[in-house]
Amino acid sequence: MGNQQSSPILALQQQRLLLQLEYQTEKEAFRKQTEEMGLQRKVKRGDAWYPLKMGRSYYNSLNQLVVEVFRQGDDDEIEHNFEFGRPVCFFRVDSEKSKEAIRYFNFTATVSYVDGDRMVVAVPDDGHLIDVQGAENVGIQLFFDETSYKMMFEALDRVMKAKGRLGYLRDLFYSHQKAETFSFAPMRFPYLNRTQEEAVNKVLWAKDVAVVHGPPGTGKTTTLVEAIYETLRRESQVLVCAQSNMAVDWISEKLVDRGVNVLRIGNPTRVNDKMLSFTYERRFEAHPDYELLWSIRKAIRELRAHRKRGDDKYHQKLERLKERAIELEIRINAQLFGEARVIASTLVGSSSRLLEGQKFGTLFIDEAAQALEAACWIPIRRVSRVILAGDHCQLPPTVKSIAALKGGLGKTLMERIVENKPEVVTLLKMQYRMNEEIMRFSSDWFYGNQVESAPEVKYRSILDLDIPMTWVDTSQFTVDGLQFTEEFVGESFGRINKAEAELTLLVLENYFSKIGKQRILDERLDVGIISPYRAQVQHLRRLIKKREFFKPYRSLISVNTVDGFQGQERDIILISLVRANDEGQIGFLRDLRRMNVAITRARMKLIILGDASTMTRHPFYKKLYDYIEAL
Repeated sequence: MGNQQSSPILALQQQRLLLQLEYQTEKEAFRKQTEEMGLQRKVKRGDAWYPLKMGRSYYNSLNQLVVEVFRQGDDDEIEHNFEFGRPVCFFRVDSEKSKEAIRYFNFTATVSYVDGDRMVVAVPDDGHLIDVQGAENVGIQLFFDETSYKMMFEALDRVMKAKGRLGYLRDLFYSHQKAETFSFAPMRFPYLNRTQEEAVNKVLWAKDVAVVHGPPGTGKTTTLVEAIYETLRRESQVLVCAQSNMAVDWISEKLVDRGVNVLRIGNPTRVNDKMLSFTYERRFEAHPDYELLWSIRKAIRELRAHRKRGDDKYHQKLERLKERAIELEIRINAQLFGEARVIASTLVGSSSRLLEGQKFGTLFIDEAAQALEAACWIPIRRVSRVILAGDHCQLPPTVKSIAALKGGLGKTLMERIVENKPEVVTLLKMQYRMNEEIMRFSSDWFYGNQVESAPEVKYRSILDLDIPMTWVDTSQFTVDGLQFTEEFVGESFGRINKAEAELTLLVLENYFSKIGKQRILDERLDVGIISPYRAQVQHLRRLIKKREFFKPYRSLISVNTVDGFQGQERDIILISLVRANDEGQIGFLRDLRRMNVAITRARMKLIILGDASTMTRHPFYKKLYDYIEAL
């Protein structure tokens, strides 16, 4: 047994080394990007805003000094990567020399809130802000995210040393030992299907762990919300986490729709009143005691600013005010946490000081297949059982270091549990999104042919006798004398295939003409154009903007990367694969889970554009091409 006992620890030590490798790779990449990459490229990649207009600065309800900044310029088709919690730094550009020199201000700040071209940034309260506000040609860029790594390392160290419940869960997840369950009669949920009902019951029976495996369109969120709702009949409060802010928002919103009191730690990515109303910050401000607290904090700041020499009462006054402020804060906090039934945050966000000392019966992790294992351990230490939901056949976690990926850092906790404990997994088998023929290929390749289509979607289509999936083989075409070949646009920004982009819009135009303008607008038929490459996405966005034809349909068409379409669906999907070369090189299109996401976004019509001779050297794409040709 001795060997068995030490194996989780060894595996976690190995994982820590891999994470260290990833940390160094990312830090180095960041250093290079900061020192070598031109400013325009950073702006184009969505990692910087420049030029910047500075707005007002003030203290927010959490007593942080914040400053508003506004993005100037006409880069509105660039999706930026700023969101709540991400570290940023300010810079200024000295352009009098022949070459632009970027000078960084020596402090880091944190994004508190982003809405379109306006961002609120929390800055250290130590006088640094004055320099930025007084400078010319100021910009802001993402900074290396040290905190997330720190939290993940701490979590791994804690798990390795853990005794008690955390130690038990660690040893359980790493072994084939059976997970403990309760035994009571299954409950009926008339509005769920059979596998969804089974999943909710498995969650309720689990003493240790359960996994809800939801292929595309199978109602994973619906099932999870139901499971959380039922769990709240037995527990007063649960913790709900996900890897990304967007996933946290999505599940929170669905819970609020069910009438559950959610307290969201952190700020939402889509800023609207409904989403903001359940954030901690808004609730804190709305508390009746807040005004009193605000005036005490103001008094503290004034006292510090106008300290008189030889004022021997200064410390006494300050201490008294500080004590009063802390007392109020604790009181407001206790009330907000006391009322909430669900505390929602990102995995890293669960280490917030607001949750200090809090314990929960159950933790739900949504999109668990997209999170590094180390990140999942951050909230697990606060709970006694864990429910994971996601799909390890869709987008994996992002790992930048090739060596760390080869070493297995990309293997998620969800995958580990699915392998070691098949008995705790429920596969949701009924999908409500796609025409049967679109779904069939994905079901065969990824889910052992177990997914079925609900009768109401099985034969969905837009046109009579329409073929739901088509592959437009670009090697058979020429457009305006353009060659269908991929080009490289600056390293790490990706590839672009201009002729394929033109053809993509042409194909969509033809399909639209077949359906007819009136019908598209009446039925609001929506379209997603997906490309795995960011450069192609931006190129396509620019082309659509220029085309008169697409003017009336602007609001119905979205263009994005595969990751950008995570969890979404559209009536019509076009995928521009970009790759076209004589060597059959397809780069990261070899990650088939990405492709699974792309092809399963479409409800009724899927059109793939790609060079068949390049793509079909890979068995997956060969099979996909043959499948479509045979329809």
